[in-house]
Amino acid sequence: MAEIIDGKALAAKFKWELAGQIQELSGRFNSRPGLATVLVGGNPGSIVYIRNKITACREAGIEAFDHHLPATTAEAELFSLIDSLGKNPKVHGILVQLPLPDHLSASKILDILPQAKDIDGFTKANWGKLFHAKTPAELTDCFIPCTPLGVLKMLESAGINPEGKLACVVGRSNIVGKPMAHLLMLHNATVTLCHSKTPNIADVIRQADIVIAAIGKPRFVKESMVKEGACVIDVGVNRLADGKLAGDCDFEGVKNKAACISPVPGGVGPMNIAMLLANTFKAWQKMEA
Repeated sequence: MAEIIDGKALAAKFKWELAGQIQELSGRFNSRPGLATVLVGGNPGSIVYIRNKITACREAGIEAFDHHLPATTAEAELFSLIDSLGKNPKVHGILVQLPLPDHLSASKILDILPQAKDIDGFTKANWGKLFHAKTPAELTDCFIPCTPLGVLKMLESAGINPEGKLACVVGRSNIVGKPMAHLLMLHNATVTLCHSKTPNIADVIRQADIVIAAIGKPRFVKESMVKEGACVIDVGVNRLADGKLAGDCDFEGVKNKAACISPVPGGVGPMNIAMLLANTFKAWQKMEA
């Protein structure tokens, strides 16, 4: 039976450790880290995500500047807000919650985010630094996207060193799959990046010592697709017809074969928020030190 990697408990530990560091440094800097969240429209999932992020910020001692705009907000108005947040010395990180309404271009919005405050790690400037790095030590000048960073911390908590291991990342999104594969390579894993067009995908996944499931299909990774003793991190969050959440792995089956596995919910999700706080803290240190 697999060891369960409790992302909720791990995230709580990171948050309280961070709160202590913020308390210690705030007197020296004569400031506190500040995160500005920008939500356009009323997507129910996005509202919940933003609320959880703001709550976590306040618990860690990070000031939260919440901006909730109507779905009809014009592009120019959103640009103006982001420009003002970029110039605000109390704001050290800016998070634009995706997805945006259809009339707004996410790529255009991200293009104007200042790289120094891009704590989600989505801008082209940040990506250039991320993918130019040849070792983990070279990542100090960029922000690692929160979900892949959280996965690395979860692997570390389970005692899994990627070096020399075969890793399979299932899903090639810009938010998770691509940066995740690159980070694992930086940690000297041999990585295969699979996606919906990969032939014999089950055979490919079955070879891996580390499986990162982020393909966006509920219970896609079955027990038969996992190598005995593999470590499986489930990034997927899928809402089923009955309203329940399911990951991209068949948890009940895979846990019988894996050495360790993360659950959904209670796995990667809380760690995503914890890493958002960590990136905001990093931005604060860079600006104030």
